[in-house]
Amino acid sequence: MLSTARVPADRPVRIAFSLGQASDGAPPEDPSLLFPELDQQLQPLPPRHDSLESMQVFKQHCQIAEEYHEVRKEIALLEERKKELLAKLAQAEEEKGDAAQLAREFEALTEENRTLKLAQSQCVEQLEKLRIQYQKRQGSS
Repeated sequence: MLSTARVPADRPVRIAFSLGQASDGAPPEDPSLLFPELDQQLQPLPPRHDSLESMQVFKQHCQIAEEYHEVRKEIALLEERKKELLAKLAQAEEEKGDAAQLAREFEALTEENRTLKLAQSQCVEQLEKLRIQYQKRQGSS
């Protein structure tokens, strides 16, 4: 909601703009110069210089366009950050998969090691039995 103030007709009205304005305080004739990246249908329309309400609406539209531009920049930065985080997540999931694979390989190798140690101890026992039998044969002959 815009509020309007009554100004006596004999007093000049001057509105200052901080957005790319001419040095005389008047807004530029072509507002697309203020916001060249803004879509044409979103560009502020030039105000009627003889209407205070038109000038206020123009100023408000310029502020909204500025805010819109800032939000678009922030969205772009957030989208870039999202891409970075998704890439990190994919890498972490890949590393997690690699770690799980390594853990499975470790378990398999640990089991194989246990089996080989058992086989070795059985072979050592069997060898000891064969030595004893060989010594008995040597001693009896």
